[in-house]
Amino acid sequence: MNDGDDETHDSLEARLRSEGDRTEALIGDLRHELASIAESTAAGPDDEHDAEGSTVAYERARVQALLAHAERTAAEIAAAVERVSLAPSGALVCERCGSVIPAERLVALPTTRICVACASDVHRNDGRP
Repeated sequence: MNDGDDETHDSLEARLRSEGDRTEALIGDLRHELASIAESTAAGPDDEHDAEGSTVAYERARVQALLAHAERTAAEIAAAVERVSLAPSGALVCERCGSVIPAERLVALPTTRICVACASDVHRNDGRP
C-alpha cells in the first residue's frame, strides 16, 4: 500500500467518524423533540379528540420516521468504521465478490459494502442480491 492509500484510508475513517458524530447528535435532537411532543400532549385529550390532534400525530410520526432513519444511518456508519479499521492494508473488499472497492467509490459512498459491478447487478435485479 502506498502513501496515497494510507491518506485515503485515514481520510475515509475520519470522514465516517465525523458523520457518525453528526448523526449521533441528530439522534439526540430527534429524541428530545419526540419527548417534547409527548410532554406537550400528556395532559391533554388524546390525538383523536384534540382539535390539533392530527397535526400532533403527524409531527410525532414525522419525527419517529426521521429518528428511525438516523438510527439506521448511525448503524451503517458504525459498521463502515469497523470495516475500515479492520481492513488489511486499508483496502475494503466487496461483500459479494471479494474484489477491492475503489477509493473513488468509497469517497462517493463511504458506507458502501459492494463494488460498482455488484451494485449494477443488484440494480439490474431490482434490488435482489
